[in-house]
Amino acid sequence: MNKKVRIFPERIIQARFIERPNRFLIRCRLGKKVISAFLPNPGRLFELLLPDRTIYLSQEAPSKDRRYLYTAIAVEREGFPIVLHTHKTNKIAESLLRNKKIPGLEEARVLRSEVRIGRNRFDFLLKEKKEELLLEVKSCTLFGEKVSMFPDAITERGRRHLLELARISEQGMRTAVLFIVHWPFAEIFMPDYHTDLEFSKTFLQVREKVQFLPVAISWEQDLSLTNTVRTLRIPWSYLEKEIEDRGSYLLILQLNQGRRISIGVLDHLLFKKGFYVYVGSAMNHLSRRMERHRRLRKRHHWHIDELRAVSQFHSILPIRSKERLECEIARSMANISEWRVEGFGSTDCGCPGHLFGFSRNPLHLEGFHKLLQYFRMERFFNKEREPHPGFSPIPLSGLFPTQDRGITRIGR
Repeated sequence: MNKKVRIFPERIIQARFIERPNRFLIRCRLGKKVISAFLPNPGRLFELLLPDRTIYLSQEAPSKDRRYLYTAIAVEREGFPIVLHTHKTNKIAESLLRNKKIPGLEEARVLRSEVRIGRNRFDFLLKEKKEELLLEVKSCTLFGEKVSMFPDAITERGRRHLLELARISEQGMRTAVLFIVHWPFAEIFMPDYHTDLEFSKTFLQVREKVQFLPVAISWEQDLSLTNTVRTLRIPWSYLEKEIEDRGSYLLILQLNQGRRISIGVLDHLLFKKGFYVYVGSAMNHLSRRMERHRRLRKRHHWHIDELRAVSQFHSILPIRSKERLECEIARSMANISEWRVEGFGSTDCGCPGHLFGFSRNPLHLEGFHKLLQYFRMERFFNKEREPHPGFSPIPLSGLFPTQDRGITRIGR
């Protein structure tokens, strides 16, 4: 693959991301115009689609089958294009196979694509020497600095594929899953047990029957595929300990107008209009605890129940871990939030408070995603590691201080 390998059109247009009204549509600023573009990716992509990020677009002639003139191909992160176009994943995989770039599959050739077995359809049937191999391909756009994860949203279809591949393997055919990670600095690959616990449990369950092949690739600014392909390591012993329904969570609520709320012994507190992030934990049955926070009808027991009763549920993000990280996460949240509610949710620990306020949606803030990625992914690594050459986000030393900075506090 010494010459440029092109999967996408040569003419690429760059625009600035504004918003994502639904899963398959984004709005961008192109010059002085606001345009809509088709997004061929159903993933959440929260940490990539941030306001004003550079979006790479292709422009195609309108037709009766095309509603939008533009298609989003990639988004830029720290100067590197990250391909979003999942419809092209198989073309990328086929190019890597043809150019013998996938370690362990250098001798494999494609016999057929879109192979149907039973109720399931798999991406490729390969032949390696005299042995046939059934290959499923997944596109991975979720990563921190050196750790990548899949999926970024719950995928029951993906879990069923793993089980079916394991069943086919038991019948004597070799099976594998190729995870294409669109980040050249990744070193580790893990199932995203924070987001999809059941997929991750199945990932562990079938590892002796299904071969997992995670590789990191990179793209040039013109969206040609580079020559760099690296195999990523899967930390099996770490996953065996971590993939459990326990840990911490970040509950995001929205208060549409300021109001006073009676919060136990804290009396009537004035809550400003905005978004609130509550840091909680449940070292048993974490999913059940998070589901409780979604419901309005329940017996009030904690401080957060009073705020939840008068606010709008936005989202809840688990951070699964065998370690109790609640207080460490709260100290880190104090570094990026605009205000903290003094004494809220911390009656059983020494923290100043576990509720933090933002005037903007925290899911639109890069610092919030850096925090989430650290606790979900990068804690795995030695904290003294050297960052990759293009990595220049909020430094970890600033994100996670040992002492709180001076933030606005809401007290009694």
